[in-house]
Amino acid sequence: MGLGDKLNLFMLDPKSYDHMVNTQVKDPINVMTDSDYDMDLAIRMGKDAQKVLSGNMTQDDFHQKYSPDLKIEFGDLYASGNANTPDPSKGVRWGMVIDLAKCVGCDTCTVSCKAENRTPPGVSYNVVIEQEIGVFPNLAKVNLPRPCMQCDKPPCAQVCPTRATYKLENGIVAIDYDRCIGCRYCVVACPYGARSFDFGESYEDEMIGFNDITAPEYGVDRGTREKGKTPQGVVRKCTFCMHRLERGEEPACVETCIGDARYFGDLNDPNSVVSKLAASPRAFRLKEELGTEPRVIYLR
Repeated sequence: MGLGDKLNLFMLDPKSYDHMVNTQVKDPINVMTDSDYDMDLAIRMGKDAQKVLSGNMTQDDFHQKYSPDLKIEFGDLYASGNANTPDPSKGVRWGMVIDLAKCVGCDTCTVSCKAENRTPPGVSYNVVIEQEIGVFPNLAKVNLPRPCMQCDKPPCAQVCPTRATYKLENGIVAIDYDRCIGCRYCVVACPYGARSFDFGESYEDEMIGFNDITAPEYGVDRGTREKGKTPQGVVRKCTFCMHRLERGEEPACVETCIGDARYFGDLNDPNSVVSKLAASPRAFRLKEELGTEPRVIYLR
């Protein structure tokens, strides 16, 4: 089989991309090693959250099973009740389509995202996963950009003990930094590796004045990192640049994509470009069998 045949087989099989994204999924033990909270509980809840989303466990059974342990572990911080799940058929539902045939693997999305959101070392909302096909010298490279999937049924929200992670009416999965306690249960539950913990690290040694610039996320001025008011000690992730959307702009990664591989718009609008592309026979979503119903859709 020639390189072209191997490449075509790889690109036509969504499972190939599932395997690629698995390289970004964080090891729960490493995630929870220095956490103040119960590692075993995080792992068990993450697995059962997938059962809820796939229909193999009800939300009521999930909460009945874990509420006693969560009350002991988190005390007054624990917020009981089901995760917010707005009706995905109503209102504006922001979504993104990424054409893998047009992605050139330049990492402009990664760089522009970090510049826009002022993310610290070790925190990247947008990454481009790469895999080589073939054997040298007959090689080809496959690229898989991976933002947050903005799932309609997010397992991260299912396991959040404080309800800091929740689903907005516009389809974006948001984090309330005032409620987030940094337990990292959502990092363990995310099947796409799209969440990161902010340890408070800084680029100050490399970039003078970095700590003096306010992070724009959610359009809230929380001060500078130097004063300790920006998101630190919490979990962070892609928000589709919600602060830019409120100004009528596109996410930074979409605006700067050199290959024009990214499209953004309202998936509930049948006349939008993203809706038409999402209906293409080339369209697929990562790990569809999990039932998370991602709002990021790929084109083979």
